Amino acid sequence: MPSPRTQQAIARLADLTPRQIVAELDRYIVGQADAKKSVAIALRNRWRRQRAPEAIREEISPNNIILIGPTGVGKTEIARRLAKLSGAPFAKVEASKFTEVGYVGRDVESMVRDLIESAIDMVRTERESEIEDLANEKVDERLLDLLLPVPPLATGDTPEVKVEHDAAMERHKRTRDKLRLLLLDGQLDGREVELEVTQSGPGMPGMMTPGGNEGMESVAEWFRDMMPKKKKRRTVKVSEARRILLDEELEKLIDLDDITEDALERTEAMGIIFLDEIDKIAGERGQGGGPDVSREGVQRDLLPIVEGSNVQTKYGTVKTDHILFIAAGAFHVSKPSDLIPELQGRFPIRVELKPLTEQDFVRIMTEPENALTKQYAALVEAEGASLEFKEDGIAELARVATRVNERMENIGARRLHTVMTTLLEDVLFDLPDRGKDAVIVDAAMVRERLKAISEDEDLRKYIL
Repeated sequence: MPSPRTQQAIARLADLTPRQIVAELDRYIVGQADAKKSVAIALRNRWRRQRAPEAIREEISPNNIILIGPTGVGKTEIARRLAKLSGAPFAKVEASKFTEVGYVGRDVESMVRDLIESAIDMVRTERESEIEDLANEKVDERLLDLLLPVPPLATGDTPEVKVEHDAAMERHKRTRDKLRLLLLDGQLDGREVELEVTQSGPGMPGMMTPGGNEGMESVAEWFRDMMPKKKKRRTVKVSEARRILLDEELEKLIDLDDITEDALERTEAMGIIFLDEIDKIAGERGQGGGPDVSREGVQRDLLPIVEGSNVQTKYGTVKTDHILFIAAGAFHVSKPSDLIPELQGRFPIRVELKPLTEQDFVRIMTEPENALTKQYAALVEAEGASLEFKEDGIAELARVATRVNERMENIGARRLHTVMTTLLEDVLFDLPDRGKDAVIVDAAMVRERLKAISEDEDLRKYIL
C-alpha cells in the first residue's frame, strides 16, 4: 500500500479528466489530437488503478504507447508536458544510446536509475518547500550570530556585576533586533562575514566509475562518505552566506530515508519513461550478423524492463511493473513490425502523428503559451524595445518554413527556429544600439530578409 504522501500525489490526478488533460496539452502543442487522447487515457488509468480493489490492482498493467511520426511534430513535447502536468517522475532516454551487454555504451537499466534520480529530486524539492520558512528562520539567527557575536560578559556574583551583565544583554538584544530588520530588508547583503564551510573529501585515487556500473558507483560514493570532511573558514558576503547556510539547514531538517522511501514508491506507481529513437534499434530480423545483432540485443535487454522486473539502484530495488513507457520514433527506414514480437506486444497502443502543414506552423507561432514569437518578443523587450508580428508576417514565415522542409529534410516545427533566427539575426545584433523603436515583422520584411532562402536552390547552408 503506498504511503500517505504517495497517495496524495496520485490523488492530485483525480482532478485531471482525460478531456482536461487534452485541454492542458493544447496550451502548448498544436494538433495531434489522437496522440493527446491516448496519453490522456493512459495517465487517467494511473489514478483508476489506485482506486481499483487491491486484489486486482497489481494485475492492471500500464498501456505503454508508441508514438510514430516524423521529427519535430511534438512527440517529445507531449510526453514531457504530460509528466509535468501529472507531477510524475520522468526520464527521457534515447534508445540509440543503449547497447547490448558486452558492447561499449549504456546498459538499459540506467534509464530506471535516471528515473529514480528524477523522483529523488522531485520529492526533495517538495520537502524543502515545506520547511523553507523554518530553515530561513534558522539561517537568519545564524547570520545575526555572525554579524553580532555575544559580547564578553563580566563574571561574578556581586550585585554590580549582575546589573552590568543584564544591561549588556539588553543592549545586545536591542542591537540584534535592529540588525534583524536590516537583514530582512536586504540592507546587509553586501556586508562580509566569516563562515566555516565543509569541503568534501577528495575521491579515491584511481577510483573509476564506469557508466552504468551501479556497483562501482555505490562503492565510490561509500568511499567519499567515509573520507573525513575538511573545514575551511571563508569570508563571504551575507547574500552568499545565506545560500550556504540555507543548504546546511535544509540538510539538517530533511529526512533522507523518508525522501528515498517516497521517491521509490512514486517511481513504481507513477513513473514515466520516454524512450526516444526506438526506430534506431529496429531492423529487419533474420539477416544474420552485422549491426542488427546489437540492435536486437538491445531490444531483448529492454524487454524485461518493460515487462516488469526488479532493478537495483543505490536507493534500493525498483519494480518496473507499473512504470509507464512511452516510445517514439520516426520509422522512416524501419517499421514498428521490425521490432521483436515480444517488445511489440509490450506497446499495445500505437498512435501515428501527422506531419505539420503550413497552417499548423501559423498556429504554432500564435496559439501556444510558449510560442516562438512570444519568446522572441520577450528577448527584445529585455532591451527596452518591442517586437510585433503582423498576421501576414507570420503567414510568410510559415510559408518559407514549409517550403524549406519540402525541399530539404523535413524537421517539422524545428525549422521555425532556423527561419526565425535567420530573420532576426541582424535585429538582435543591432538591438542595443538601435534605440527603443518597435520592430515590426510583416510579410515585406520576411520576404526581404529571407530572400536568399526563397531563391537559392542550394539550401544546405541554411540548415542546422
